[in-house]
Amino acid sequence: MSQDREKIKTASRWVVKIGSALLTDNGCGLKHELLDTWVGQIAKLMGRNIEFVIVSSGAVAEGITRLGWEKRPTVIHDLQAAAAVGQMGLIQAYEACFQQYGKQTAQVLLTHDDVANRSRYLNARSSLTSLIKLKVIPIVNENDTVATDEIRFGDNDTLAGLVANLIDADLLILLTDQKGLYTSDPRIDSSAELIENAQVNDPKLEEYSGEGGSLGRGGMRTKIKAASIAARSGTNTIIASGLDDSVLLRIADGENAGTLLSSTEESIKAKKQWLANQTYLQGSVTLDDGAVKALKENGKSLLPVGIKSITGEFKRGEIIACVDSNGGEIARGLTNYDSDQARKIAGKSSKEICDLLGEYGEDEFIHRDNMILI
Repeated sequence: MSQDREKIKTASRWVVKIGSALLTDNGCGLKHELLDTWVGQIAKLMGRNIEFVIVSSGAVAEGITRLGWEKRPTVIHDLQAAAAVGQMGLIQAYEACFQQYGKQTAQVLLTHDDVANRSRYLNARSSLTSLIKLKVIPIVNENDTVATDEIRFGDNDTLAGLVANLIDADLLILLTDQKGLYTSDPRIDSSAELIENAQVNDPKLEEYSGEGGSLGRGGMRTKIKAASIAARSGTNTIIASGLDDSVLLRIADGENAGTLLSSTEESIKAKKQWLANQTYLQGSVTLDDGAVKALKENGKSLLPVGIKSITGEFKRGEIIACVDSNGGEIARGLTNYDSDQARKIAGKSSKEICDLLGEYGEDEFIHRDNMILI
């Protein structure tokens, strides 16, 4: 048993993500018997004082079956309808399985806005942690019924990584129909080798990733991305096959099940986790070389004097990117000024702010406590 696997035995808060390809019978409804095997394992592990949050796909696939459609639709409104219908069956299935073991479940539907908005992010965190303390198992899914392409997470792997951050999980498990991450696609390459252990920031991992199938939006690439997101809170990730016997119990015992992607990062503060996880930024500021150095090497706040130009329209308190002269993002943070004010004070010293704006403002354009380096 490797040292990293040995550490898994002490993980007390897990996020388990179950994908569509695993949970649904090739688009023909849910695999209830298979779901019961995972639920049974989770119930046993809860007896070992391990806490669980489940991120589950399958609502759209279940809805397609219930509606009698032959294939996944492409029109957003049809997908939303399928999600609404399928969510009923999905939650009914989880509730029935867990009730056999005397366990309570809760449905939690999230959208990107719930993560992007700081107040809603904190509310979601509080709700999930409260449910965990009550020994209730939250069943989390993206709220596909109201989400659009512009505001969706994109896949439940990404959502699972964000949930791991949200609750400070010790372990993220991504259950799939493959035994883990391989050096190449084992379905077409018989020489493909299973990667048992790797560091989450190993650049070679991108070479081994692939795309998802017709039922789900995720592939190994999105799972590596999810592991990278989870690592921001010091969370390790295991990609494993949900078809393997007692896979969750074996993981808990430290066995070499699946691929372990170890986090090499120390857990960052909750606010900075939130900043790092934002996908939609309201604008950007281009910095001069001195400001880039002050941020990257000296951990300083961003002052107006270091700003060369402004892109986009944003309000005070919104998240913007800080880019270098080549357009590369080096940091992001909460701005103390809106875009109109920013254009007036860019390149100016802090003591000139009052004269330029007609009122006293913050010395820092973005304070270091409200910023994270990328």
